[in-house]
Order: sequence, then structure tokens, then C-alpha cells
Amino acid sequence: MTTAHFNPDGIRWQPFGELPHFAFSILNVDMEQRIADVIFRFDAGQQIVLHRHKALNHTFVVRGEHRIYEEDGSLRESRPTGSYTISPATETPHREGGGEVDAIVLFSMRPGQDDLLYEVIDDAGNLGGTITLSLLAELFAAQRAGEAVAA
Repeated sequence: MTTAHFNPDGIRWQPFGELPHFAFSILNVDMEQRIADVIFRFDAGQQIVLHRHKALNHTFVVRGEHRIYEEDGSLRESRPTGSYTISPATETPHREGGGEVDAIVLFSMRPGQDDLLYEVIDDAGNLGGTITLSLLAELFAAQRAGEAVAA
């Protein structure tokens, strides 16, 4: 019997601009069905930029512990390997990160007709930028063409 193991080294991870402590790889963007499947790697013991999820998200923790933090940095929730969660869009900002090891999490995002997936928030609570399904589709096309993704 052969046992297969998940190998994150086989994934072509991309940074998201200058935002620290995470990387991503787009698996698929279906504009007709309005679904984006993206795998994220969250650095162990770190927190990513403050943001809001503006679309329905289905998540599956592939490896490690996916941690969700309040705006003030306190731990809100910890999701172990194998956790599957469905989360609606929310106005409540949060941060995410990995536990003792890097967390690998599959996100399946389903935006409404407004195309909005995320709002990035600065530490003062101001809107710093948005991420849309259309932007992910452009990044996916570049990724498939073998180009460096410039998020």
C-alpha cells in the first residue's frame, strides 16, 4: 500500500504584494459560477494584515492550526487540521495566522454580485484596499501563464 502525504513544497506560492506573513496559490476562478478556490499559507506564530471577509467563505484546514484573531490581536478561534468551516460575509475585521507550524488553508470564496471578496484595513481602522473576484481572475490568468503574480 502506498501512502501519499501532502507536500506544500509542490505548490507555487506567491506573495501578496508587500503584505507579510502569508502566501497564496490560486487553484481556480470560475467567473460564471462566481467561485474562487485559493490555498493560503499562514506563517507560524504570526498574524496577517487586518481585513474583513466580504463574501461567503468555505475553509478547510489542510495542515497546521488556522488561528483567527480579534482586531486587538487576541485569539478568537483556533481551527485544527481537518476543520471545515462556512463563514458568511462580515463587517467585523480580524487577522489570521498559523499556530506552531505554518497553516495551510483552502478557501472557497463565493462573492455576491458586487464582486467584493476582502477589504484590507489599516491599524487605524481605515480602508486600505479591496480584493475582488475580478482581480483574482486576472492573477489566476497570470499564474497559469507562468508569470510572476503582481498583487
